[in-house]
Amino acid sequence: MNFEQRANIKFCFKLGKTFTETHNLMKQVYGDNCVARASVYEWYTRFKNGREDINDDAHIGRPKSTINENSIEVVRNFIKHEPKSSVRYMEMELNIPKSTIYRILTEHLGLQKVCARFVPHKLTDDQKMHRIQHSKDIIKEAKKDQNFLYSIVL
Repeated sequence: MNFEQRANIKFCFKLGKTFTETHNLMKQVYGDNCVARASVYEWYTRFKNGREDINDDAHIGRPKSTINENSIEVVRNFIKHEPKSSVRYMEMELNIPKSTIYRILTEHLGLQKVCARFVPHKLTDDQKMHRIQHSKDIIKEAKKDQNFLYSIVL
């Protein structure tokens, strides 16, 4: 609810209007942007109980986490050292909300969840070289032992 509408609720209260009359007047003025009837009732009751301040109350609890370069780097380093970590485990270890970690992994680090692990959409140059070397090693072993590939598949 915005500051202006709270001020108007207080104004109507001071005029002696009921909360229903106040809500109806606000619907005429604000149309679809009018606050809900329950919000008008809540603020009307606050003013009725002696409240004078129209500023919103301070919110209790954990503040919404913002994604910044520091949190992105922390998650990047964590996933680099423990790539099979779950988001829940990362939340416990890093003390960052799961939703924030998930957004960092998907939006900022370009990872996606595959078989309960995050994997990159695009491979880095080091990862490409590692895969090439691994493939060459497999080919080399397959040339030495014709049954080598059967041992991998079975």
